[in-house]
Amino acid sequence: METSKERLAELALHPVRIRILRAVAGARLTTHDLVALLPDIPQATLYRHLATLVKASLLEVVEERKVRGAVERVYALPARGATLDATATAEEHERDFTAFMSSLLSEFSRYLAREHIDFAADGVGYHQLVLHLTDAELGQFAAGLNALVGPLLGNEPGNGRVPRLLATILLPANQVTTTGNDNQTAEPVDGSGATEGDG
Repeated sequence: METSKERLAELALHPVRIRILRAVAGARLTTHDLVALLPDIPQATLYRHLATLVKASLLEVVEERKVRGAVERVYALPARGATLDATATAEEHERDFTAFMSSLLSEFSRYLAREHIDFAADGVGYHQLVLHLTDAELGQFAAGLNALVGPLLGNEPGNGRVPRLLATILLPANQVTTTGNDNQTAEPVDGSGATEGDG
């Protein structure tokens, strides 16, 4: 089923569907599991949104089990959502990225809903910046990041450790075209000394 990117965003960013996608992220859950995890959502509403997500291919039925004569479905995010698939189409990447972003939005909304939040103490931040890198420099950057994060992935829960979500997005930015003098200095846009595009 082909779905436009606007329709995908509309589907995935519904508050109930965001919560479903977040609950399923990294797991395989039955309808019974989801009912227990999301007790404030009426079952009929939950079933309806599950069907919508499956129809849009934002959620997959990965297994069907017979329980007391009835069929129980097991849901998971599409496999491509974990790692990029070189064979995926642009439409499939659009769908998977929408699910990825909706999961982040849900997680951040849950954080903001806490009784007490402290960005500095909690180490919360979100930034956007542009790095000008050759292919070789990009490889060095990726290797350095992997070397930094890799050993931490083996940390076990406990001992004062708090689960912290680190999400990464890396993609080519549009080339900036300039006119006139290439040496001209960009002017601040807000009086703070930051130029347009600073994260």
